[in-house]
Amino acid sequence: MSGHSKWATIHRKKGELDAARGKVFQKLAKEIYVAAKSGSPDPDSNASLRMVIEKARGANMPKDNIEKAIQKAKGSTDAESYDAIRYEGYGPGGVAIMVDCLTDNKNRTASEVRSSFTKRGGNLGTSGSVSYMFERRGIIDIPSDYNEEDIMLTALDNGALDFVTIDNVYEITTLAEDFIKVKNALESIGVQEFITSEVTFIPTNTMQVDDPEQKEKIHNLIEQLEELDDVQDVYCNLKEE
Repeated sequence: MSGHSKWATIHRKKGELDAARGKVFQKLAKEIYVAAKSGSPDPDSNASLRMVIEKARGANMPKDNIEKAIQKAKGSTDAESYDAIRYEGYGPGGVAIMVDCLTDNKNRTASEVRSSFTKRGGNLGTSGSVSYMFERRGIIDIPSDYNEEDIMLTALDNGALDFVTIDNVYEITTLAEDFIKVKNALESIGVQEFITSEVTFIPTNTMQVDDPEQKEKIHNLIEQLEELDDVQDVYCNLKEE
């Protein structure tokens, strides 16, 4: 019986992981679709699409899924469209939270996001109330298997803002507009494995929360927001240990 129980547990965890991965891919496909539809479906001439594709690759989204989303945008009509909406607010302990959404129903999304904040001890703010605490940056994380000096010099010579080594990872920060240039330069010297490769928002200052219970409440709110179908990304200025 114990063997069966163990298998069932492993099977259930795998199913949960597969479901979570599938949800991430669905959200990325929506983002790719919107980027391809709003500009050229060719990533070489559409910087926004190229950045989303890099983000999808960083999440290990299959190439076929990426292509399907682009092809869907090519053959779509205006009947299917999404609005980009940003919600800003505060979580437990006063941490700043920014939520980016793509939705075909603004009322539904507003209701779900507001409900999540309220039920998890947070509150929504007005537009601009916390976004000034974040800046848009390119983040590239590479395993430290590569020569550190080669990676650092290549990144900095091509406009990277910062290069640090954390544990066994090289972390490179760029301006959003220099992200593709730096990524291409790294690939040109043989870098093939990227742990993280995306343009995102990072907090200019982080907030320390020492109370474990309070921190758990913050994590629960973020997780609930991320579960919403219309939510693409959630950003928070909580300082993680």
